[in-house]
Amino acid sequence: MVFENLAAGGLVALILGALAFFFVFLVVMWVYMALTFSAMARKARLSSPGLAWIPFVGPAIIAFQASKMHWWPWLLLIGFVIPMISGLASLAFMVFFVIWQWKLFEAIKRPGWWALLCLITPVNFILWGIAAWGK
Repeated sequence: MVFENLAAGGLVALILGALAFFFVFLVVMWVYMALTFSAMARKARLSSPGLAWIPFVGPAIIAFQASKMHWWPWLLLIGFVIPMISGLASLAFMVFFVIWQWKLFEAIKRPGWWALLCLITPVNFILWGIAAWGK
């Protein structure tokens, strides 16, 4: 009986520790993305680089502003409202985000094809850092 309580307590501690690590990791990634996208927005001479600090949508807003494709988000919004095509709208958003990143890289005088390399998760963090703070 005592060993069962110890095992359950150990399992709870392991789960809480993993959740704490995951939360800290997410916060660190959010801060890094916000710093890189706000630096890229300043390089692209956008009017509001502070928008990069909005969780989950800030980098998309910065890339959208740099791309100057102002009517595409309305199509995506319509797609998310209609439930039958929301899965396709999610896929479309991924495609548009790559296009927006491509145009953002070109706006700061970097090769646009870097946006395709950003589909590889570890590579995108490296490329964002190079694009934001490299010469």
